[in-house]
Amino acid sequence: MVKSMISNYNYKTKNYFVATFVTTYALWFAGAYLSFQDGKNGLYMLLMLPGLMAPFLISLVMIYGSKNSDLKTDFINRLTNLRLIQPKMLPVFLLIMPLSVLASIIISLPLGGSISQFQFAEGFSFSTGFVPVLLLLLLAAGFEELGWRGYAFDSLQSQHTYFKASIIFSILWSFWHFPLIFVNNSYQYEIIHQNIWYGVNFFVSIIPMGMIISWICIKNRRSIPAAIVFHFLVNISQEILNISQTTKCIETVVLIIVAAIIITYDKELFFSKKNLHQRSTNDEKSQ
Repeated sequence: MVKSMISNYNYKTKNYFVATFVTTYALWFAGAYLSFQDGKNGLYMLLMLPGLMAPFLISLVMIYGSKNSDLKTDFINRLTNLRLIQPKMLPVFLLIMPLSVLASIIISLPLGGSISQFQFAEGFSFSTGFVPVLLLLLLAAGFEELGWRGYAFDSLQSQHTYFKASIIFSILWSFWHFPLIFVNNSYQYEIIHQNIWYGVNFFVSIIPMGMIISWICIKNRRSIPAAIVFHFLVNISQEILNISQTTKCIETVVLIIVAAIIITYDKELFFSKKNLHQRSTNDEKSQ
């Protein structure tokens, strides 16, 4: 535990991540088993959805069980105050993913990629039982970021520089998805059975993506809706075009380059030891 700038609240980082991983893994491995048993009923989603909600629900337990009014107020403000979103950042977080996808397709063309990748996909690359895929993509962005930005990332940033916190979070976020490779018809299950390296690429790609989402959030004064919108754009950008898995491997390299550019551009933010909450408080006072 370590003290933060919010009324000396001690973030319970280990407790949060252990509880989140244990809950999600238990539900998702059970759901994975059921996904091969219930035919086309999709009942396994009754276990998958609570697992998806675990980061958010455990954040609520941590925040409202803390008995710290400042922590609660801070969470509500970051969730409901849309004025935290910086208009000058809108072009950045609306265009990073679409442009990264288009750049990846262009790079793939001389390497044998098909120009048909610029066409809209005829459908989604995976199925989700009785839950519409588009709705699931939105729910994933919402419930994950409500948890990751509600408690998880702040708890890491209270102990580390923004750079180190981003790296640790992104690696943990990648491992959090691990049970999905065992869920019948899931995106992770489908690609790892096409080629194991496609599966490896998925988990590697999460790391630069996690750093970019964290940066988007902090540049919008820790706005949770900003993180949700960007996360949803990430999800839909992977599905809207007929992009191949080989091109998605190229996309991972593009995202690593984008993350490196962001870190270089904003190195004072990434390597400052100033507490995240103090910085945000000062930002808001200056508005």
